[in-house]
Amino acid sequence: MTDTWLIVGLGNPGAEYSHNRHNVGQMVLDELASRMGGSFKAHKARAQVVEGRLGIGGPRVVLAKPMSYMNVSGGPVSGLARFFDIAPDHVIAVHDEIDIPFNTVKLKIGGGEGGHNGLRDISKALATKDYLRVRVGVGRPPGRMDTADYVLRDFGASEKKELPFLLDEAADAVEVLVTEGLLAAQQKFHPVKA
Repeated sequence: MTDTWLIVGLGNPGAEYSHNRHNVGQMVLDELASRMGGSFKAHKARAQVVEGRLGIGGPRVVLAKPMSYMNVSGGPVSGLARFFDIAPDHVIAVHDEIDIPFNTVKLKIGGGEGGHNGLRDISKALATKDYLRVRVGVGRPPGRMDTADYVLRDFGASEKKELPFLLDEAADAVEVLVTEGLLAAQQKFHPVKA
């Protein structure tokens, strides 16, 4: 296995979904690609990828945006992991998370998928839940709004003002996760409880 990291931004393909809460993982990857000076290119594993390094002489990474729908993200992720010879412990899924407040980033390895069908499909395709997750908070739906309707909507006006900061923080979290490890990233990005 190589020391390369596979960083996957979850979302749905197509312009009509590009600004939805469900696509925040792909928005974070756009920020990372911009920092690396790379542009996404089609890959045979049904994904758009950027290959490069995080910083000068930094770790080698493959940024990937599956071109499948969110609920069937596992095929492209496992295909890329096989193609680049990357073990599950070097796979990072960046995704929307309704169970943490908007403007919050949390990191973990393994555990449940919390009803997130994209993660469930990746766990099935990789035959393990033991891959890293960068969870980007989008908050809970208001009132009785259906969760699927909520995540398939664009961010609200006030959220859009804060969104660049959230994407920047999530991209920073990915970089710290790769360069310093999970514990260091959790200590830096998880809010301290009073």
